[in-house]
Amino acid sequence: MTTSRRTLMTAAAAAGLAATAVATGTGTAYAKDGGRAVKEHFGTLADGTKVDRWTIRNGRTRLSVLSYGGIVQSLEIPDRHGHLANVSLGFADLDSYVAGSPYFGALIGRYGNRIANGRFTLDGHAYQLPVNDGPNSLHGGDKGFDKRVWSVEPFERAGNVGLTLRRVSPDGEMGYPGKLTVRVDYTLTPTGDFRIDYEATTDKATVVNLTNHTYYNLGGEGTGSVYDHRLEIAASRYTPVNKTLIPTGELAKVAGTPFDFRRPKAIGRDIREAHQQVLYGQGFDHNFVLDKGITSRPEHIATVGDPESGRVMRIATTEPGVQFYSGNFLVGTLAGTSGKVYRQGDGFCLETQHFPDSPNQPGFPSTVLRPGQTYRSTTVHSFSTR
Repeated sequence: MTTSRRTLMTAAAAAGLAATAVATGTGTAYAKDGGRAVKEHFGTLADGTKVDRWTIRNGRTRLSVLSYGGIVQSLEIPDRHGHLANVSLGFADLDSYVAGSPYFGALIGRYGNRIANGRFTLDGHAYQLPVNDGPNSLHGGDKGFDKRVWSVEPFERAGNVGLTLRRVSPDGEMGYPGKLTVRVDYTLTPTGDFRIDYEATTDKATVVNLTNHTYYNLGGEGTGSVYDHRLEIAASRYTPVNKTLIPTGELAKVAGTPFDFRRPKAIGRDIREAHQQVLYGQGFDHNFVLDKGITSRPEHIATVGDPESGRVMRIATTEPGVQFYSGNFLVGTLAGTSGKVYRQGDGFCLETQHFPDSPNQPGFPSTVLRPGQTYRSTTVHSFSTR
């Protein structure tokens, strides 16, 4: 398997690549009104399918995305001194993603998070999904959207630069009913926001819960623990889980527990507490019930800040929940894009979503999509410094 091990381009290298692409045909450069999207070959899968890496930039923000899994491979933003760094965890080559990525940067579908025993019933029909996380189905099964190749097209409009990713998931893929037609837009705005818009339609009743699984370290990829990052989540309740991390159905209050992030606190402050839920997750790996609920437009739900670099990320979403994962299962076996080994707590995820196991939990917001309906979801990551 042939892969490219090039690191993320500097602005000068990107310009050079664009010139080379035009001259040799090894890549395709798109430019308009100062925006840019650069396409380059990243590797080839075992079946001969070619995988591309697209790099877009707007202002000082740069984003690299793979056609394999819609993976956010790199996201560069400045610190308080204006120094750029990649703040997302990932790999430098395709082989590593294929060999066993813990969903670094990936688009997740058809169903983000866990479904108990890989089973659900819809309209009287029982469906069995692949079981790939103990007794449960996780993130769409053993070959979910994170392991599929997407078509990618660049766009520029109203000062925004972005990529449109598309794929059609056939009826029965990973056990899910209905042909699901999916579109995802990754957008960089002139102010440096990273926006993700999801859209899907189906020809048969199905369940859908799309999200993105980027691991962030606002100090910079490969710089070590995020436990000193200060996190605030606008959630008064969360969904406790059993020992296999399936929700019990309870919407428990965060007050008086390690799960109370209603005011900013360090991610690592309560992570070693002898609380049963923390023990189950080996840290935080839980869905938070957002106080705002489902909204038609993205509303603010979380803020994370790194005291050392000064980088701050604010998240707004239309979704009713967010899965906060504190990188508990990074165990020093994976080396990232910088060549540094990732250890427990070296990254965190805030996966905006509907709740885990909703198809089996009648008290949770529904994830059912029917013909004639359109699934839509938006999440916006805004970056600043202080």
